[in-house]
Parts: sequence; structure tokens; C-alpha cells
Amino acid sequence: MTSFMVPAADDAVQPRQSLPISFTLDGEHVTALEGQTIAGALLATGRTSWRSTTAGEPRGVFCGIGVCFDCIVTVGETRDVRACMRRVHDGDEVRTQADGAPEVTL
Repeated sequence: MTSFMVPAADDAVQPRQSLPISFTLDGEHVTALEGQTIAGALLATGRTSWRSTTAGEPRGVFCGIGVCFDCIVTVGETRDVRACMRRVHDGDEVRTQADGAPEVTL
């Protein structure tokens, strides 16, 4: 079996046209594309970190598949949202978190 490249113009799978949406990150307006995750939207703006640990170390996307907690943010009133797993919605109010581990309720 051999592999080959399909020219983009001939590829039957084409990207869908995404509409621009906006949300806020710590009160700052951010533009994203409909369907992007919060992490994807933040990475697209050039941000590589948006949380810090209790030791002050910057964190952003680590695993990108929802296993770790490095990319957690607060969305509205919901804390500890994994930014790599949550699609951003128009008008979302996202806030960074400056603490270590997520809250655990027993």
C-alpha cells in the first residue's frame, strides 16, 4: 500500500464555512469561529496559557483530550471547565483561573 497526497482542490472533504462569534475572556472581547473549542479559540489568538498553578506556573493545553486539568477555565458560573472539551458559544463569559487543582466536592 502506498500513500499519496490529494490536491486540496480535488479533496471531497472540504472545510465547512464557520461563522465568526465572540465571547469574553476576563472581560476582553475575543473573536472565534463557530464550532471551535475554547482552547482552540484562545490558541488561535496566540495565547498559550490562561491558568496558573498555586506555585504560579502558567498552564494551557497539555493533553488536549480532556484527561488532564491544565486548561480549566470558568464559563459563566461554572468553574473547572476543560477548555479543550467545551465548544465556545456566542456571548460566553470565560474567566481564567489562578489556582491549582480543580475543586473537588465529596
